[in-house]
Amino acid sequence: MSRWPQPDPVGPGQESVWDYPRPAIAEPSDRHVRIEHRGVIVADTRAAIRTLETSHPPSWYIPPGDIAVGVLQRSVRRSLCEWKGQAVYWHLVIGDDMLRDVAWSYPDPTPAFAMLRDHVAFYAGPLDRCSIDGQRVVPQPGGFYGGWITPDLAGPFKGVAGSMGW
Repeated sequence: MSRWPQPDPVGPGQESVWDYPRPAIAEPSDRHVRIEHRGVIVADTRAAIRTLETSHPPSWYIPPGDIAVGVLQRSVRRSLCEWKGQAVYWHLVIGDDMLRDVAWSYPDPTPAFAMLRDHVAFYAGPLDRCSIDGQRVVPQPGGFYGGWITPDLAGPFKGVAGSMGW
């Protein structure tokens, strides 16, 4: 039995995450990315950058100018990506509601990911609604990764049980 899963069939208008490269890459997108929480439009852009990596649904990085003013508060949490560099995390604060460590960014990314500088990516799970081109996204399984699954993607997706070695 192979440690790699069999890719799901790719339907019309879909792309397979198994065709994404490794190491990861970043690419600009003009798709409409929108985040809403507690009645507030947290982010709304057609200038996001998506990161693509084999077996992962894309993570979407939003330019800071397309994020509502005053809703992000810097966290003390940090992590390290072997390709992008050191990430910092953000809490989302709307009124008395705080979602801790719900977003991350790269203030000083590696040269290959320079376009991500200060753009912010969000975990979809805790938020009321995240969408791409009007389609509600599903969070990447597992809780660690921040990819967004849309109907135009074919998996299986890293994060499901048994995917640690993918």
